[in-house]
This record gives sequence, structure tokens and C-alpha cells, in this order.
Amino acid sequence: MKHLLQYFFLLFLIPTTSFTTIPAVHSLCTKDQQLSLLHLKQSLTPYHHKPYSRLYSNKVMYWDSRTDCCLWDGVICSSDGHVAGLDLSGETIGTGIGYRSSIPSAIGNLTSLRYLDLSNSNFTGSIPKTMGNLKQLVYLNLSSNMLNGPIDSIQWENLVNLIDLRLYDNLLGGSIPSSIFALPILQFLLFSHNQFSGQLHEFSDASSSYLLSLDLSSNNLEGLIPTSIFNFHALESLNLSSNNFSAFPFNGPQQLKNLNEIDLSYNSLLIFYNGTTSSYSSFPNIVRLNLTSNKLRTIPDFLRYQSGLRKLDLSQNQIQGMIPKWIWGLDLFSLNLSCNSLATLEGPVPNFTLGEVDLHSNQLQGPLPTIPSNGGYVDYSRNHFSSSIPSDIGENCYFLSLSSNTLHGIIPRSICNARYVQVIDLSNNSLTGVIPKCLSALPYLVVLNLRGNNLTGRISNLEFGKGCYLSTLDLGENQIKGQFPKSLANCKDLEFLNLRNNQGKDAFPCLLMNMTSYLRVLSLRSNQFYGGIGCPNTNDTWPNLQIIDLAHNNLSGEIPPTFLRTWQSMMADVHEKVNVLEFSQPGGGINVGFSFGDAVTVVSKGSERYLVKIITSYTLIDFSCNKFSGSIPKEMGAFKSLYVLNLSRNAFEGEIPSSFGNMQVLESLDLSLNKLSGQIPPQLAKLTFLSFLNLSYNQLVGRIPTSTQFSTFPKDSFTGNKGLWGPPLTVDNKASPPALNGSLPNSGHHGINWDLISVEIGFTVGFGVSVGSLVLCKRWSKWYYRAMYRMVLKIFPQLEERI
Repeated sequence: MKHLLQYFFLLFLIPTTSFTTIPAVHSLCTKDQQLSLLHLKQSLTPYHHKPYSRLYSNKVMYWDSRTDCCLWDGVICSSDGHVAGLDLSGETIGTGIGYRSSIPSAIGNLTSLRYLDLSNSNFTGSIPKTMGNLKQLVYLNLSSNMLNGPIDSIQWENLVNLIDLRLYDNLLGGSIPSSIFALPILQFLLFSHNQFSGQLHEFSDASSSYLLSLDLSSNNLEGLIPTSIFNFHALESLNLSSNNFSAFPFNGPQQLKNLNEIDLSYNSLLIFYNGTTSSYSSFPNIVRLNLTSNKLRTIPDFLRYQSGLRKLDLSQNQIQGMIPKWIWGLDLFSLNLSCNSLATLEGPVPNFTLGEVDLHSNQLQGPLPTIPSNGGYVDYSRNHFSSSIPSDIGENCYFLSLSSNTLHGIIPRSICNARYVQVIDLSNNSLTGVIPKCLSALPYLVVLNLRGNNLTGRISNLEFGKGCYLSTLDLGENQIKGQFPKSLANCKDLEFLNLRNNQGKDAFPCLLMNMTSYLRVLSLRSNQFYGGIGCPNTNDTWPNLQIIDLAHNNLSGEIPPTFLRTWQSMMADVHEKVNVLEFSQPGGGINVGFSFGDAVTVVSKGSERYLVKIITSYTLIDFSCNKFSGSIPKEMGAFKSLYVLNLSRNAFEGEIPSSFGNMQVLESLDLSLNKLSGQIPPQLAKLTFLSFLNLSYNQLVGRIPTSTQFSTFPKDSFTGNKGLWGPPLTVDNKASPPALNGSLPNSGHHGINWDLISVEIGFTVGFGVSVGSLVLCKRWSKWYYRAMYRMVLKIFPQLEERI
């Protein structure tokens, strides 16, 4: 606190909360200072080299030589008329004041500057060497630009008054100069999210440092963490995450009595401790410790004495064995041991008061641990727990995931006590009974996933209230019966609906077309839905739809073109931004942020595929195994981002639309077992990503198109079409089309080679006329008749079988 007070005292003469106009009480801006600022303005490149306007500048556009520069926006002067503060941060809407501009070297002429903020203005290029001239600087912020290159050419040792240095979120590279760590009163050093590389060398004169916060995260630093870092005795926060550091001596922090936050996550660290058990008590009172994604094999024993620890993250390591009983006695708010190889819990787990506990993706066995009464975030998923769900779920829970275990029994009604819950995931267990009706009435529920259980009852019993926030409803792979719940129309934000592999029986739920324009995934596969999908008197608009699976139902009639014309997501350019379909909630302070990714099983290329993460660019249409009829709408050809199309096992007729050649990224096309006729459109041969094709058992005719892609398909892709010919069905040796009766050409010794026959007839007849008439004898006549006999047998080989 003493150092913070000193910091604000040094900045007292330069108010940092508002860099607007101040009254020039003592003197006007000096001429040289005004010229330096105008030169700075001239050096900056406004957006697209257009004159400054209110759209692109809130400050610089008003700088005018006819006015006092001490009254200019973003400028603050000292009493003697020198520029002491310059704030051009966030200057502007759009692409920034520094669009394709580097920081002008003229900035070094403002030698009285104590406060300089050029953050978030889209500057590029390197930091000018003249920055080392600003010896009075107390605060320097160049963060969130596109600055690049090394920084070791700047004379950082000149900036002896610097307290706060922020270069984070740029493209700066090279090594970090040791001279920066020797600045005598530096308190904040924030260099994260750059491209700094190499090893950190040992620092000199660190013992006298006032450094409070050191953040070098998200760079390419490597090697050993220098031990001199533990000489920064005032250090409160240390963040070296997302680098390639290899080792960290954990007896080092004992010297840092004020240290309360350590983040070493996402390195390749071997954590070692050379001290004794008796020295554990000399550790600083760490509040937050993050060792995610390193090479830990055990839970560090010194943690048992960290009575002030509030947030502990040891996830994504190689920790084996058991979770020690003492860990539940810590005064933790958040504990994350997920993605390890933990197998058991030591002794019975006592009641604990954790607000957030994450044990997912381990090998834990036995009964489900206690769900803390104050637990807001609870994730025990992807383990081997085998008990019923506890009946005492607290009212503070907002995220509950118990999925992918072997839980049995019913879903307790007490789960509805958590009235603020946003995510409930009980999928992939062995739960039985009916779905508690109260689940559909939870006012803030966003995700309800009960997929892959043995739940029964009627889905129509669920009553979703007005103002429903539901985004994901996954009841797939159960034994639920009944009609589609009409109250689901109240869930206007629904994006993901999966009812596959149930026993639902109803007409196609047209209400979905009126209720939401956010729908992305709809799977009604393997139910008993019936009737047409035309849906009159509806909005007919699903602009975000990317996966629709209606396979294995009793749907019938034609597919109306209007049903397809608003599916804009399937028509989108494949190069557009790709995201993952998920619900996320940002964290803050010690609260954990979370996300829930939707998953669905689809059929692609003839086999089932489980999409763990559904990217927003993946699109699929599966209408197979129904009773659809009529022609295939040519409008489907507009789906240039479609990956999978399956219309097999229906009664479609007519020709395959040539517009299918426009589906640029199509990988799987199945039109088998229909009544399609005509030729295969040659445009299909241009689909370079097509790796699965099934046109079998239709009424197609003509030659199979030839292309590099088509040559990879097996005979089974075309079989059952009596009028098709060419590879791979027939050998392409100037092959002829099949006979008109539809039978395939004969093969072997029964085939008629008309080229050979014409030669033999010509020779025999010609020779007989020209020579036989001159040489009439018995020997000649015998040879002639034998030749004619052999010729006839070649034309009609079946005669030989009758003789």
C-alpha cells in the first residue's frame, strides 16, 4: 500500500481520470511544445489518409495552431507551459488513429512528459528509440496495438522515474532487456501477449525493487525461471503463464512475504521443493495459485498449510492416486483438479463449503462426493462414480454437471431448489423414471442435457414458462413418449434441440418455425413423427440452421422450396468466421468462467459420428428413411457450405438437380434407394471434396461421369441402376450402353464381337466370289462350308450347345 500511495503521489500533478481541457492558469503552451504536438499530428496517418473527422478522431482533429495547446483534448500541461501528459488512447472509432502508422520519433521531443498513453490506437512498427529521451516518464502505456520488433535498442535505463510500464497485447519480440528489471521505482511491468522469446537472464539490483506486479504471460520465453525473480521482495502478483519455462523452485516464494497470486499455468514446469516440512509455515499467504497444464504428478504437500488459499487450479497435469482429505479443510472458494488421473478420494469426504469444485475427466470411483451446500459451480462429469444423485442440492448452484458416470436412480426433485441454475447436465448415465416437471419451470435455465439415460414418461408433460431462457434442450437417446411439448414455443432463444432415438409420436412440430430464428441444430431422428413438413402459416425462417436430422421417421409429401430458401447459414461463404456452438459465461475475480459445448451424433459417410464440438461452419441435412416424394428441390444447390446431404430411402423421383454442382465443400452425398431417373449430372464430377457417394438402386441411365474424384468411388456407389454404364460398373473399353431391354451386356464367350465378325464375313464372301468361281473343286467347297460354319457359331454360340 505504501508503494501505491507513492505512485499516486507522483502522478498527482497529472490527473489521469480526465485528459480534457484544463484552465491555463499560469501560462500558455510554449511555442516549441505546440510545434512538437502539431508535428506529431502531421506524422500520424488518419484512416485511409482521409482528413480527420469526428468519426475517426475525438481528440487530434481539434488540435489547431490558433489555440492554446494546453487546452487541446488529450493534452495536459505543467504550470510552465510544457506538455506533461498526453493521452491518445482508444483514439478512435474504426481502425484507429495510428492505422498503418508507427509511433512518430517526434514523440521524443516532448521531454517533459510524465504520462503517456497511446494504447489501443492500432499503431504498428517498432517503438522509436527516442522513447528513451523521456526521462521524466512515470507512466507509459503502449498496450493493445500492433507494435513489433525488438525493444533492446531503447535506453530503458534512462527512464529512472518510471513506475508503470505496459506493453501487453502487441507483436513485440526478441529478448526482454535486463535493464528494465533494474529500474529503481518500477511497480507495474506488464508485457503479456507478445512474442518475446529466449531465456530470462538473472536480474541485477532486484533486491531494492518496488515491483508489485510482473506479468510476462503468453510469450515464447523458455528455460529456467531465474532465481533472482525472488529478490523482488515487494512482489504481490507473478504471472508467467503460457510460456515454455521448464522448472520452478517452489522454495523461492518464501522470500516474497507479500506474494498473493501466482500463475504458472500452461508451461512445461517440473515443480520442486528443497525445503523441509517445518519450513512450510514460512510460505507467503497465497490467495490464488494456478499450475494448470504442467508436469505435476502429485498434489504439492506444502499446500496443506496455505490457510489463506482461496483459488487452487491443478488441472491438466499428470496427478495420480488419491485426493487427500486435508484439501477439503482448506478455506478454498474454488478447487480445480480436472483432467488428471486421480482414482480415489481419501476417506469419506466431509461436508465442505467450496463455491466451485471441478473434478471432471479423472478416474474417480465410488459414490458421488458431497455437493457443497454453497456450491455454485459443480462438475463431477466423466468419471466412474456409481451412486444415485444426492437429494440435498443447494439453492446457490448455477452449474451442475454429473454427466458420463454410471449414476442410477431417479432425478431428485430437490434439483429444482437451485432456482438460479443455468446449466444442468446429467447425460450419459443410467438414470430412470420421469423427468421432474419442475425442471422446465426453472426461470434461468439455459442448458438442460439429459441425453443417454433410460428416462421414460411423456415429453408433453414438460411445461416451459413464458420468458424461457432455454438455449439447449437435449433429451436424446431415452425412452420418452408422447407429443411434442407445445409450451416449448415460449423458448424464443432455443438454438439446440435433440430428441433423437426416443418414442415421440406427433405431426412435424411446425411451431418451431414461429418460435425461434436462433435454431442451429434440430435432431428428431428415430422417432415416429409423421406428415408433411410444409408448415403453412409459419414464418418459414431458420437463418442460422446448420444441422437438421429428421431421419427414420414417417414424414411424407414433398419438400417445399420455401422451406429451404431462408437457411442462410448453409448458403454462407465457407471462409466466414468459424466459432464453436456453446454457451459461455465469463468469470471475474475468483469466480470461474465456464462454457458448455453442445454435442450431437450424426450419420456421415455411411457411419455414425459423434460431434463433441459443433463448429458453426459444419452443416448437415439428413432426411433419410422417410416417405418423402416428388422431385428434389433445386434450391438445395444453393447450400454451398453444406458438408453432408442424405436423402436416401425415400420415394424421390425425377432428375438429380445439376445445381448440386454448386455445393463446393460437400463431402458426403447419399441419394440411394429412391426413384431418381435421368443421367448423373456432370457437374457432380467437379465436387473436389466429395469423398462418399451413394446413388445405388435408382433408375439412373447413361454414362457415369469421369473425374479424378469419381474414379475413387466403388462399384457399390452405382449398383442397382440398370441404365448406368462406364467405370466402375463396366470396363471402359469403348464400352457400349446396355441393351434397350435394360439387361447388362453379355460377357465371356457369349459376347458378340462385331468388329471380328465383319472382318470374317468380308473375307469369306469375297474370297468365295473371286476365287471360288475360278477354282471349282470338291476340296475348296469343303473349306468354304467349314469357314461359314465357324462364323455362324461365333455369331450364335447357343447353337453349339444344341448340336
